[in-house]
Amino acid sequence: MGTKLGDHVRERLRTFGLMAPSLAQCAIGAALAWVVATQFLGHARPFFAPISVLICVGVGLGQRLRRVAELVVGVSLGVGVGDLLVSWIGSGPWQLALVVGLAMAAAVLLDSGSLFVAQAGSSAVLVVTLLPPGDTAGWDRMIDALTGGVIGVAAVALLPASPFAIAAKHASGVLDALSTVLEKAAVAIEKRDPDLAAEALEEARGTQAAVEEFEQALQTSREIATISPLHWHRRSRLARYETAAVPIDLALRNGRVLARRTLAALGETTPPSAALATSLREVSEAALLLQLELGAGREPQLARQALMAVASRQRPERLGFSADVILAQLRSIVVDLLQATGVEHDDATAALPPLDVSRP
Repeated sequence: MGTKLGDHVRERLRTFGLMAPSLAQCAIGAALAWVVATQFLGHARPFFAPISVLICVGVGLGQRLRRVAELVVGVSLGVGVGDLLVSWIGSGPWQLALVVGLAMAAAVLLDSGSLFVAQAGSSAVLVVTLLPPGDTAGWDRMIDALTGGVIGVAAVALLPASPFAIAAKHASGVLDALSTVLEKAAVAIEKRDPDLAAEALEEARGTQAAVEEFEQALQTSREIATISPLHWHRRSRLARYETAAVPIDLALRNGRVLARRTLAALGETTPPSAALATSLREVSEAALLLQLELGAGREPQLARQALMAVASRQRPERLGFSADVILAQLRSIVVDLLQATGVEHDDATAALPPLDVSRP
Protein backbone atom coordinates (compact mmCIF):
# COMPACT_ATOMS: atom_id res chain seq x y z
CA MET A 1 0.00 0.00 0.00
CA GLY A 2 2.80 2.39 0.99
CA THR A 3 4.76 1.59 -2.18
CA LYS A 4 1.75 2.27 -4.41
CA LEU A 5 1.06 5.55 -2.62
CA GLY A 6 4.70 6.60 -2.99
CA ASP A 7 4.68 5.73 -6.69
CA HIS A 8 1.47 7.74 -7.14
CA VAL A 9 2.94 10.76 -5.34
CA ARG A 10 6.13 10.60 -7.42
CA GLU A 11 4.09 10.35 -10.62
CA ARG A 12 2.01 13.38 -9.59
CA LEU A 13 5.17 15.35 -8.81
CA ARG A 14 6.67 14.43 -12.19
CA THR A 15 3.46 15.53 -13.91
CA PHE A 16 3.47 18.78 -11.95
CA GLY A 17 7.06 19.39 -12.99
CA LEU A 18 6.10 19.00 -16.64
CA MET A 19 3.02 21.19 -16.32
CA ALA A 20 4.60 23.94 -14.16
CA PRO A 21 5.64 26.04 -17.20
CA SER A 22 2.09 25.92 -18.57
CA LEU A 23 0.71 26.97 -15.19
CA ALA A 24 3.11 29.92 -15.15
CA GLN A 25 2.15 30.80 -18.72
CA CYS A 26 -1.54 30.83 -17.79
CA ALA A 27 -1.09 32.92 -14.62
CA ILE A 28 1.29 35.51 -16.03
CA GLY A 29 -0.43 35.70 -19.42
CA ALA A 30 -3.90 36.18 -17.88
CA ALA A 31 -2.68 39.05 -15.72
CA LEU A 32 -0.84 40.65 -18.62
CA ALA A 33 -3.88 40.36 -20.92
CA TRP A 34 -6.04 42.11 -18.32
CA VAL A 35 -3.52 44.95 -17.98
CA VAL A 36 -3.23 45.43 -21.74
CA ALA A 37 -7.01 45.41 -22.28
CA THR A 38 -7.77 47.81 -19.42
CA GLN A 39 -4.80 50.17 -19.51
CA PHE A 40 -3.99 50.31 -23.23
CA LEU A 41 -7.31 49.47 -24.91
CA GLY A 42 -9.54 51.19 -22.35
CA HIS A 43 -11.97 48.27 -21.88
CA ALA A 44 -13.73 48.43 -18.54
CA ARG A 45 -14.31 44.69 -18.00
CA PRO A 46 -12.25 42.73 -20.51
CA PHE A 47 -13.05 39.35 -19.00
CA PHE A 48 -12.49 37.56 -22.29
CA ALA A 49 -8.86 38.66 -22.65
CA PRO A 50 -7.54 36.52 -19.74
CA ILE A 51 -9.98 33.75 -20.62
CA SER A 52 -8.51 33.69 -24.13
CA VAL A 53 -5.06 33.21 -22.65
CA LEU A 54 -6.26 30.19 -20.67
CA ILE A 55 -7.94 28.67 -23.71
CA CYS A 56 -4.91 29.34 -25.88
CA VAL A 57 -2.24 28.08 -23.47
CA GLY A 58 -4.20 25.53 -21.47
CA VAL A 59 -2.47 23.12 -19.12
CA GLY A 60 -2.70 20.10 -21.35
CA LEU A 61 -1.70 19.03 -24.83
CA GLY A 62 -3.14 20.46 -28.00
CA GLN A 63 -2.68 22.77 -30.96
CA ARG A 64 -2.37 26.26 -29.51
CA LEU A 65 -2.13 28.14 -32.79
CA ARG A 66 -5.26 26.44 -34.08
CA ARG A 67 -7.06 27.26 -30.82
CA VAL A 68 -6.12 30.94 -31.16
CA ALA A 69 -7.48 31.04 -34.71
CA GLU A 70 -10.70 29.23 -33.74
CA LEU A 71 -11.17 31.50 -30.75
CA VAL A 72 -10.71 34.82 -32.55
CA VAL A 73 -12.56 33.91 -35.74
CA GLY A 74 -15.37 32.20 -33.80
CA VAL A 75 -15.91 35.27 -31.62
CA SER A 76 -15.79 37.53 -34.66
CA LEU A 77 -18.32 35.43 -36.53
CA GLY A 78 -20.72 35.29 -33.58
CA VAL A 79 -20.49 39.01 -32.90
CA GLY A 80 -20.83 39.88 -36.58
CA VAL A 81 -23.87 37.68 -37.26
CA GLY A 82 -25.48 38.65 -33.97
CA ASP A 83 -24.98 42.38 -34.36
CA LEU A 84 -26.19 42.37 -37.96
CA LEU A 85 -29.39 40.44 -37.29
CA VAL A 86 -30.29 42.10 -33.97
CA SER A 87 -30.18 45.49 -35.65
CA TRP A 88 -32.86 44.20 -38.07
CA ILE A 89 -35.07 41.93 -35.97
CA GLY A 90 -34.48 43.01 -32.38
CA SER A 91 -33.98 40.64 -29.44
CA GLY A 92 -36.20 38.00 -27.86
CA PRO A 93 -36.53 34.20 -27.57
CA TRP A 94 -37.14 33.47 -31.24
CA GLN A 95 -34.52 36.00 -32.28
CA LEU A 96 -32.03 34.30 -29.94
CA ALA A 97 -32.77 30.88 -31.46
CA LEU A 98 -32.42 32.23 -34.99
CA VAL A 99 -29.20 34.16 -34.38
CA VAL A 100 -27.46 31.35 -32.46
CA GLY A 101 -28.57 28.78 -35.03
CA LEU A 102 -27.30 30.83 -37.96
CA ALA A 103 -24.01 31.72 -36.26
CA MET A 104 -23.24 28.10 -35.34
CA ALA A 105 -24.36 26.84 -38.76
CA ALA A 106 -22.01 29.30 -40.45
CA ALA A 107 -19.21 28.15 -38.14
CA VAL A 108 -19.80 24.49 -38.98
CA LEU A 109 -19.73 25.26 -42.70
CA LEU A 110 -16.45 27.14 -42.33
CA ASP A 111 -14.72 24.80 -39.84
CA SER A 112 -16.13 22.03 -37.65
CA GLY A 113 -13.68 22.66 -34.79
CA SER A 114 -15.60 22.42 -31.52
CA LEU A 115 -14.03 25.56 -30.02
CA PHE A 116 -14.77 27.56 -33.18
CA VAL A 117 -18.44 26.55 -33.21
CA ALA A 118 -18.86 27.09 -29.46
CA GLN A 119 -17.34 30.57 -29.57
CA ALA A 120 -19.53 31.60 -32.50
CA GLY A 121 -22.64 30.47 -30.63
CA SER A 122 -21.71 31.99 -27.25
CA SER A 123 -20.74 35.30 -28.82
CA ALA A 124 -24.07 35.43 -30.64
CA VAL A 125 -25.85 34.78 -27.32
CA LEU A 126 -23.97 37.68 -25.76
CA VAL A 127 -24.94 40.07 -28.53
CA VAL A 128 -28.64 39.11 -28.46
CA THR A 129 -29.13 38.97 -24.68
CA LEU A 130 -26.79 41.58 -23.19
CA LEU A 131 -25.74 44.13 -25.77
CA PRO A 132 -28.03 46.79 -27.25
CA PRO A 133 -28.06 46.94 -31.08
CA GLY A 134 -25.10 48.93 -32.34
CA ASP A 135 -23.24 48.71 -29.01
CA THR A 136 -19.46 48.44 -29.35
CA ALA A 137 -19.02 45.97 -26.46
CA GLY A 138 -19.38 43.04 -28.87
CA TRP A 139 -16.49 44.31 -30.96
CA ASP A 140 -14.51 44.99 -27.78
CA ARG A 141 -14.94 41.35 -26.90
CA MET A 142 -13.56 40.35 -30.28
CA ILE A 143 -10.51 42.59 -29.71
CA ASP A 144 -10.12 41.10 -26.22
CA ALA A 145 -10.10 37.62 -27.71
CA LEU A 146 -7.40 38.62 -30.18
CA THR A 147 -5.38 40.31 -27.43
CA GLY A 148 -5.55 37.26 -25.17
CA GLY A 149 -4.68 34.94 -28.03
CA VAL A 150 -1.62 36.95 -29.03
CA ILE A 151 -0.42 37.17 -25.43
CA GLY A 152 -1.02 33.44 -25.01
CA VAL A 153 1.22 32.65 -27.97
CA ALA A 154 3.83 35.08 -26.64
CA ALA A 155 3.70 33.33 -23.25
CA VAL A 156 4.32 29.98 -24.93
CA ALA A 157 7.28 31.48 -26.80
CA LEU A 158 8.87 33.31 -23.86
CA LEU A 159 7.99 30.97 -20.97
CA PRO A 160 8.02 27.64 -22.78
CA ALA A 161 7.72 24.14 -21.43
CA SER A 162 10.46 21.87 -22.70
CA PRO A 163 9.22 20.25 -25.92
CA PHE A 164 11.79 17.50 -25.53
CA ALA A 165 10.64 16.69 -21.99
CA ILE A 166 6.99 16.50 -23.07
CA ALA A 167 7.78 14.13 -25.96
CA ALA A 168 10.19 12.07 -23.85
CA LYS A 169 7.67 11.50 -21.05
CA HIS A 170 4.97 10.18 -23.35
CA ALA A 171 7.30 8.16 -25.55
CA SER A 172 8.74 6.58 -22.42
CA GLY A 173 5.27 5.45 -21.38
CA VAL A 174 4.59 3.86 -24.77
CA LEU A 175 7.92 2.01 -24.97
CA ASP A 176 7.61 0.89 -21.37
CA ALA A 177 4.17 -0.55 -22.14
CA LEU A 178 5.53 -2.42 -25.17
CA SER A 179 8.42 -3.81 -23.11
CA THR A 180 6.01 -4.96 -20.40
CA VAL A 181 3.79 -6.77 -22.89
CA LEU A 182 6.73 -8.65 -24.39
CA GLU A 183 8.23 -9.49 -20.98
CA LYS A 184 4.93 -10.84 -19.65
CA ALA A 185 4.41 -12.89 -22.80
CA ALA A 186 7.93 -14.33 -22.39
CA VAL A 187 7.32 -15.30 -18.77
CA ALA A 188 3.93 -16.78 -19.67
CA ILE A 189 5.59 -19.02 -22.28
CA GLU A 190 8.37 -20.06 -19.91
CA LYS A 191 5.96 -20.93 -17.08
CA ARG A 192 3.18 -22.22 -19.36
CA ASP A 193 0.93 -19.79 -17.50
CA PRO A 194 -2.27 -18.70 -19.33
CA ASP A 195 -3.04 -16.19 -16.57
CA LEU A 196 0.17 -14.31 -17.27
CA ALA A 197 -0.59 -14.44 -20.98
CA ALA A 198 -4.02 -12.96 -20.25
CA GLU A 199 -2.32 -10.16 -18.27
CA ALA A 200 -0.04 -9.47 -21.22
CA LEU A 201 -3.06 -9.27 -23.52
CA GLU A 202 -4.87 -6.93 -21.14
CA GLU A 203 -1.79 -4.72 -20.96
CA ALA A 204 -1.53 -4.67 -24.74
CA ARG A 205 -5.18 -3.72 -25.17
CA GLY A 206 -4.72 -0.73 -22.88
CA THR A 207 -1.91 0.85 -24.88
CA GLN A 208 -3.90 2.77 -27.50
CA ALA A 209 -4.59 5.71 -25.19
CA ALA A 210 -0.87 6.03 -24.48
CA VAL A 211 -0.13 6.08 -28.22
CA GLU A 212 -2.70 8.83 -28.81
CA GLU A 213 -1.26 10.88 -25.94
CA PHE A 214 2.21 10.46 -27.44
CA GLU A 215 0.95 11.73 -30.80
CA GLN A 216 -0.64 14.76 -29.13
CA ALA A 217 2.55 15.36 -27.15
CA LEU A 218 4.54 15.39 -30.38
CA GLN A 219 2.16 17.95 -31.88
CA THR A 220 2.56 20.19 -28.85
CA SER A 221 6.34 19.70 -28.74
CA ARG A 222 6.66 20.52 -32.43
CA GLU A 223 4.55 23.63 -31.95
CA ILE A 224 6.60 24.86 -28.98
CA ALA A 225 9.85 24.23 -30.85
CA THR A 226 8.46 26.28 -33.76
CA ILE A 227 7.10 29.19 -31.69
CA SER A 228 9.83 29.53 -29.08
CA PRO A 229 13.32 30.70 -30.12
CA LEU A 230 14.55 29.30 -26.79
CA HIS A 231 13.96 25.78 -28.07
CA TRP A 232 14.92 25.99 -31.72
CA HIS A 233 18.14 24.15 -30.92
CA ARG A 234 16.13 21.14 -29.69
CA ARG A 235 14.57 20.39 -33.08
CA SER A 236 17.12 17.74 -33.99
CA ARG A 237 16.54 15.87 -30.70
CA LEU A 238 12.79 16.13 -31.19
CA ALA A 239 13.16 14.81 -34.75
CA ARG A 240 14.26 11.42 -33.35
CA TYR A 241 10.91 11.07 -31.60
CA GLU A 242 9.09 12.10 -34.77
CA THR A 243 10.99 9.37 -36.64
CA ALA A 244 10.10 6.82 -33.97
CA ALA A 245 6.41 7.70 -33.51
CA VAL A 246 4.75 5.71 -36.32
CA PRO A 247 7.01 2.62 -36.02
CA ILE A 248 6.39 2.48 -32.26
CA ASP A 249 2.64 2.63 -32.88
CA LEU A 250 2.96 -0.26 -35.36
CA ALA A 251 5.08 -2.23 -32.88
CA LEU A 252 2.37 -1.91 -30.25
CA ARG A 253 -0.30 -3.02 -32.70
CA ASN A 254 1.80 -6.08 -33.52
CA GLY A 255 2.33 -6.57 -29.81
CA ARG A 256 -1.43 -6.84 -29.28
CA VAL A 257 -1.65 -9.61 -31.89
CA LEU A 258 1.36 -11.34 -30.36
CA ALA A 259 -0.17 -11.28 -26.88
CA ARG A 260 -3.47 -12.68 -28.17
CA ARG A 261 -1.71 -15.54 -29.97
CA THR A 262 0.44 -16.24 -26.89
CA LEU A 263 -2.70 -16.85 -24.87
CA ALA A 264 -4.08 -19.10 -27.61
CA ALA A 265 -0.77 -20.97 -28.00
CA LEU A 266 -0.69 -22.00 -24.35
CA GLY A 267 -3.90 -23.93 -24.90
CA GLU A 268 -2.50 -25.92 -27.82
CA THR A 269 -0.81 -29.32 -27.68
CA THR A 270 2.53 -27.89 -28.86
CA PRO A 271 3.23 -24.70 -26.85
CA PRO A 272 5.84 -22.15 -27.95
CA SER A 273 9.48 -22.99 -27.27
CA ALA A 274 11.71 -21.49 -24.58
CA ALA A 275 13.88 -20.04 -27.37
CA LEU A 276 10.93 -17.95 -28.51
CA ALA A 277 10.49 -16.66 -24.96
CA THR A 278 14.17 -15.67 -24.93
CA SER A 279 13.73 -13.69 -28.14
CA LEU A 280 10.69 -11.92 -26.70
CA ARG A 281 12.71 -10.90 -23.66
CA GLU A 282 15.58 -9.65 -25.80
CA VAL A 283 13.25 -7.44 -27.83
CA SER A 284 11.65 -6.22 -24.59
CA GLU A 285 15.08 -5.16 -23.33
CA ALA A 286 15.87 -3.50 -26.67
CA ALA A 287 12.67 -1.43 -26.35
CA LEU A 288 13.84 -0.20 -22.94
CA LEU A 289 17.27 0.57 -24.37
CA LEU A 290 15.61 2.61 -27.11
CA GLN A 291 13.63 4.44 -24.44
CA LEU A 292 16.80 5.33 -22.52
CA GLU A 293 18.79 6.48 -25.55
CA LEU A 294 15.99 8.65 -26.92
CA GLY A 295 15.42 10.12 -23.47
CA ALA A 296 19.10 10.99 -23.20
CA GLY A 297 18.96 12.76 -26.57
CA ARG A 298 21.39 10.32 -28.18
CA GLU A 299 21.35 8.51 -31.49
CA PRO A 300 19.91 5.07 -30.52
CA GLN A 301 22.91 3.07 -31.71
CA LEU A 302 22.95 0.53 -28.88
CA ALA A 303 19.26 -0.26 -29.32
CA ARG A 304 19.83 -0.61 -33.07
CA GLN A 305 22.71 -3.03 -32.50
CA ALA A 306 20.69 -5.10 -30.03
CA LEU A 307 17.76 -5.32 -32.45
CA MET A 308 20.03 -6.26 -35.35
CA ALA A 309 21.44 -9.10 -33.25
CA VAL A 310 17.96 -10.35 -32.36
CA ALA A 311 16.82 -10.01 -35.97
CA SER A 312 19.64 -12.21 -37.25
CA ARG A 313 18.38 -15.11 -35.11
CA GLN A 314 14.68 -14.94 -36.03
CA ARG A 315 14.68 -17.77 -38.55
CA PRO A 316 11.16 -18.98 -39.43
CA GLU A 317 10.24 -22.41 -38.07
CA ARG A 318 7.20 -24.67 -38.06
CA LEU A 319 6.19 -24.54 -34.40
CA GLY A 320 2.41 -24.81 -34.58
CA PHE A 321 -0.09 -22.25 -35.84
CA SER A 322 -0.14 -19.88 -32.85
CA ALA A 323 3.61 -20.13 -32.25
CA ASP A 324 4.22 -19.37 -35.93
CA VAL A 325 2.03 -16.26 -35.61
CA ILE A 326 3.96 -15.19 -32.49
CA LEU A 327 7.24 -15.53 -34.36
CA ALA A 328 5.87 -13.62 -37.35
CA GLN A 329 4.67 -10.80 -35.10
CA LEU A 330 7.99 -10.74 -33.28
CA ARG A 331 9.79 -10.35 -36.62
CA SER A 332 7.45 -7.47 -37.46
CA ILE A 333 8.08 -5.80 -34.08
CA VAL A 334 11.83 -6.06 -34.65
CA VAL A 335 11.44 -4.33 -38.02
CA ASP A 336 9.22 -1.64 -36.45
CA LEU A 337 11.70 -0.91 -33.67
CA LEU A 338 14.63 -0.84 -36.09
CA GLN A 339 12.74 1.79 -38.07
CA ALA A 340 12.17 3.66 -34.80
CA THR A 341 15.95 3.85 -34.41
CA GLY A 342 16.23 5.44 -37.85
CA VAL A 343 16.86 2.37 -40.04
CA GLU A 344 15.09 2.43 -43.41
CA HIS A 345 12.31 -0.15 -43.89
CA ASP A 346 14.14 -2.15 -46.58
CA ASP A 347 17.30 -2.32 -44.48
CA ALA A 348 15.34 -3.35 -41.39
CA THR A 349 13.57 -6.11 -43.32
CA ALA A 350 16.86 -7.29 -44.82
CA ALA A 351 18.25 -7.81 -41.31
CA LEU A 352 15.85 -10.75 -40.85
CA PRO A 353 16.66 -14.22 -42.18
CA PRO A 354 14.55 -14.77 -45.32
CA LEU A 355 11.40 -16.85 -45.27
CA ASP A 356 11.95 -20.34 -46.70
CA VAL A 357 9.06 -20.52 -49.14
CA SER A 358 10.10 -23.98 -50.35
CA ARG A 359 9.20 -25.62 -47.07
CA PRO A 360 5.75 -27.28 -46.82
